[in-house]
Amino acid sequence: MIYLFIGQDSSFRDSPLSCKDIQFQQIKKEFLPKEVEQFNLDILYAEALKLKELQEKLSALPVESSKRIIVIRNAQELPSDIEDFIQRWAKGERKDIVLLLDIAEQGKKEAFLRKIYKYAKIFRFKEPQALNTFNLTRSIEQRKPDYALKLLEQLLKDGERPERILGGLRYTLENSPLNPLEIKRRVKMLLECDVEIKTGKAKPVFALEKLIVRLCALAQPFH
Repeated sequence: MIYLFIGQDSSFRDSPLSCKDIQFQQIKKEFLPKEVEQFNLDILYAEALKLKELQEKLSALPVESSKRIIVIRNAQELPSDIEDFIQRWAKGERKDIVLLLDIAEQGKKEAFLRKIYKYAKIFRFKEPQALNTFNLTRSIEQRKPDYALKLLEQLLKDGERPERILGGLRYTLENSPLNPLEIKRRVKMLLECDVEIKTGKAKPVFALEKLIVRLCALAQPFH
């Protein structure tokens, strides 16, 4: 049983609690008697979390309760080994554990989230609108070259380096469900762009613009 809190925390009207806090209180009320909460609730933080610690928490049995709740804050920082474990765990039959992943920004974990969506109940909160390579990737997937080129221009104006833009595009591509030949084809385009930039054959902005137009023109979107 997985809950996904996706987006930024924010205040709820005049309440001292945030929207996420209020929703979390409702989940606790549904699954966890208050008198045994201290024995059946673990709050973990992704930045310091180790796989062994999470495995121990998930294997523990509830104490005088039908459920245990495990919360992972800042789950956008989860390392890949824990992501892989959660994907496997989600397919299991464990019904006495509620796992809540609190993710501030979906873009950082989009590939991971796609793999566990069908096992999860999702709550969306206000997400940051900061421009990043994931916004650029989405516009390419939607085959909107004009919008993608505007995003590229703004990213470069904001100081984003060409190699980081290429890295973001490659990461999303390699984690997409395209067949291996399509992935190889597109990675080759990224490498050609990288070579053009590094050898000075083309200015970075021109090389990236050409790449984006080529990617948008492909017959199939990334996913």
